[in-house]
Amino acid sequence: MVNEIQLNQIPIQVYEYKEENQQGLHKISVGFKVTSEEYHDVATLLYKETFEVSVPERELQFKGKIINYSTSITNLYEKGQVGDYLLSLLEVQNEERRK
Repeated sequence: MVNEIQLNQIPIQVYEYKEENQQGLHKISVGFKVTSEEYHDVATLLYKETFEVSVPERELQFKGKIINYSTSITNLYEKGQVGDYLLSLLEVQNEERRK
């Protein structure tokens, strides 16, 4: 079981991990918890949309882009809240890497 991924070298502890090959490209889907204290930093990171993705436990690295994203709660500004985030990332093809 994978317990951590890294997006732009920022570690994220995951409770759910699925890895697929989609037309020769890496695709991962993860579930992770975000607290109200972490919300701003996580939201700022995810706005970037494209990341250097690393899965240390699988020795997997690729440049990936968000293709699906959802959260169980929309207002994590309230103290003491915890949301479940679901995130899917797909490897960026060579043409998109140059952008």
